[in-house]
Amino acid sequence: MYLGIDVGTSGVKAIVIDADGVLRAQHSSPLVVSRPHPLSSEQDPSDWWAATEMAVLGLAPQIRAAIAGIGLAGQMHGATLLGEDGRPLRPAILWNDGRSFAECAELEAIERSSREITGNLIMPGFTAPKLMWVRHNEPDVFAGVQKVLLPKDFIRLCMTGDMATDMSDAAGTMWLDVGARDWSDAMLAASGLVRAQMPRLFEGNQITGQLRADVAARWGMGRVPVAAGASDNAAGAVGVGVVRDGDALLSLGTSGVIFVATSDFRPNPARAVHAFCHCLPGMWHQMSVHLSAASCVDWAANLLGLAGPAALFDLAEATGAGTGGELFLPYLSGERTPHNDAHVRGTFLGLDNATDAGRVAVSVLEGVAFAHADGLDVLREAGTAVERLSVIGGGSRSRFWGTILASVLGVPLDYLDGGEVGPALGAARLAQMAVTGASAAEVCVRPPVSHVIEPDVALAQRLAPKLAKFRAAYAAIRDL
Repeated sequence: MYLGIDVGTSGVKAIVIDADGVLRAQHSSPLVVSRPHPLSSEQDPSDWWAATEMAVLGLAPQIRAAIAGIGLAGQMHGATLLGEDGRPLRPAILWNDGRSFAECAELEAIERSSREITGNLIMPGFTAPKLMWVRHNEPDVFAGVQKVLLPKDFIRLCMTGDMATDMSDAAGTMWLDVGARDWSDAMLAASGLVRAQMPRLFEGNQITGQLRADVAARWGMGRVPVAAGASDNAAGAVGVGVVRDGDALLSLGTSGVIFVATSDFRPNPARAVHAFCHCLPGMWHQMSVHLSAASCVDWAANLLGLAGPAALFDLAEATGAGTGGELFLPYLSGERTPHNDAHVRGTFLGLDNATDAGRVAVSVLEGVAFAHADGLDVLREAGTAVERLSVIGGGSRSRFWGTILASVLGVPLDYLDGGEVGPALGAARLAQMAVTGASAAEVCVRPPVSHVIEPDVALAQRLAPKLAKFRAAYAAIRDL
């Protein structure tokens, strides 16, 4: 059996698959985010490790004893700064932290070929500008940095003692020459860093080390090999078989992503499209990234005093899509694609005396769909054809939301059995490839389609005027 561990923003998930790829067990442990200052988003790396141990130990002992390999997935971009003793020097700065906006411009000014090297417009969520912020605002911390790790790779260090990462996660740091799949000395120098402060690079299906003896004993398993793994988005793609040129998925997690696998490096930084390495050798991918997706549902459910996301979906469905004039801009943590704006914030427009909780709930679901329509448009501008999307993530549980999304995006949505498992499944598949030497074609099969949601033409027509207003609204509120 193979264990996949996903270090997410809201929790750590551990899942186990057998040799046939069948899900045999899963367990999760929650995490919280700290926001000590405006624009900030942080977590204590020790909390990741505690949650990982809880997630793994929540699996049955007989399952753990049968594990033959482990793969890791995790939230991207998090700056985990380690000192000489290998311990974190400060809380990790997360992917949805927006404090380093000025440092993005500074980095691009220092290294004028940054977009050619990285394939991306430098954004506050990426790792490199975070280090520049630390350099300017916490110079003592910066001076003590011996190694910079990404969240899943800090867990690897705790598990194996190795400092390593994979290509898909490394690509999101802005220190990788993405086309060459190697650290860029020029980008490191622009940040005041050197290669020695970076972890070793591996493809996602390569072994980076083995479980430490003390961890193996505590977890009730052998000193099994640990695969490099992947960023959460790349791992999610592997989990649902998005590994060939043109395969595409829609991820509805804390953030929202449209991910397209490509056989070559296809950057489009001008429109805030992400172009990163895939976690498989010789593959890349494009993404549109929206910082708030299913997190908007959690937030709105809490705001409305509902029991949780399921209650919000039920309330919205009872109200009906396209029935009110309320408009929601889902920029609770700023936005990436296509605006690259860390300062913009969420907004409700068009409220009136008839606005009630149901219409607010519907507007939140519509607003996230409109943001993804922006993302799909810029992917198409980059020459990427998207004919249909496989859906994964916690937001995939709602068929009602799926109808809104399919209608706004204008493409069929394929809902896959086990699609809600997410990146942990891809991590387990990478472990299986690493241990057995099996190919992606053999292991990364697409799960069965449980159902397909086709666009509703009438709903799309009702929502088209709201989508136009949504696109005009960003320009209107940006400077506020």
